[in-house]
Amino acid sequence: MVNQYIRRQLFDALKEHLEQKEISFIVGPRQAGKTTLMLRLLELLEARGEKTLFLNLDIEADRQYFASQEQLLRKIRLEFGSSRGYVFIDEIQRKENAGVFLKGIYDMNLPYKLIVSGSGSVELKENIHESLVGRKRIFELSTLSFVEFANHRTSYQYADRLDEFFALESASTQKLLEEYLSFGGYPRVVMADSLAEKRLLIAELYQSYLERDLVYLLGIQKPESITALARLIASQIGQLVSTTELANTLNINMDTVNRYLWYMEKTFILNRVTPFFKNIRKEISKRPVFYFHDLGLRNYALGVFGAPITPTECGFLFQNFVYNLLREKHRNTPYHIHFWRTTHQAEVDFVIDQTTHVIPLEVKYRALTKPELTRSFLSFLAAYHPQRAYVVHLGKEISQWVDHTQVSFIPYYQLLSDALSCV
Repeated sequence: MVNQYIRRQLFDALKEHLEQKEISFIVGPRQAGKTTLMLRLLELLEARGEKTLFLNLDIEADRQYFASQEQLLRKIRLEFGSSRGYVFIDEIQRKENAGVFLKGIYDMNLPYKLIVSGSGSVELKENIHESLVGRKRIFELSTLSFVEFANHRTSYQYADRLDEFFALESASTQKLLEEYLSFGGYPRVVMADSLAEKRLLIAELYQSYLERDLVYLLGIQKPESITALARLIASQIGQLVSTTELANTLNINMDTVNRYLWYMEKTFILNRVTPFFKNIRKEISKRPVFYFHDLGLRNYALGVFGAPITPTECGFLFQNFVYNLLREKHRNTPYHIHFWRTTHQAEVDFVIDQTTHVIPLEVKYRALTKPELTRSFLSFLAAYHPQRAYVVHLGKEISQWVDHTQVSFIPYYQLLSDALSCV
């Protein structure tokens, strides 16, 4: 039987931060599991005998306490007296000028630890950074990672040796990958028992994001324009995107397209990846590519959620999947993930720019039994002479030297391992 609680990798980091004075600030998409994570922290504290208070701005009865800082403090004092306590505030984006509001309370130097969550509000993300500099630590909770998903699906039987499970149980691992590529990682979608229920849940999520939040936030008069844009981007993941072409297709101006895309990035729907270039004349240095935070949301936008995935679709989804693995791996590093394209159509899926050197990485949705390198990949090696290069595929690890570059062909699940820190 599958465990009905999904363990989140962020939990341990948040638990450690409970002892720090800084505000623990959890941000991420709607329904990614922020409230559940906060409730688990609350249970942990109560088990220790600590005093706690949980307030949710989505609950009308709780909103009265946020009319002013003094009103909130009166509520906290009522619950804690003069003792130390932990205050959980959920959905803080509902509070206008949330950053200034929290800053005032923090600066009073009271014996209260604040643990705060907020969904992908643009105003929240921008204002919090400005108002709470030096007063908070941001913890970004995405939808379920593949590790969290696989551990849940295997009832945590291999939680401390998941890499061994992946290497040995290839058929089971492939089934897990295909399910993840198809349905994504929203916790409620993952835990739903039937395809019909999964479809209802992802439809609700999609409508909450695009048809309510963004339409309201941007004051869009024609909501169909942003849903059409999401569908177009979903059909082009990993491919060069021209805002001029998008504007012409949607019959809206280019500034509007750029504005929509910017907001979709800020609200945890899309990730923009920019090109790597040294020679501007030979390499394409303007048009980006986009990937989705969650593959289930991408599939729903395109109308293929729950449908059999074609071989071509699998390739693009797998590329998006690998990008998400790389992004998670380098979230707290100074490294940047780019792609490479030239005017002569040479391309490499990802280039990890580590300042002093670069690492090219190509993605193949098939199991390679011997080294295979494309002409484009060899062109990059010839141009930049990296020490290491990688081809991520579905098969076993193999290796090849190309001049002074060691090219490692690795199974995708090796990217999940901390031991492979160079990628």
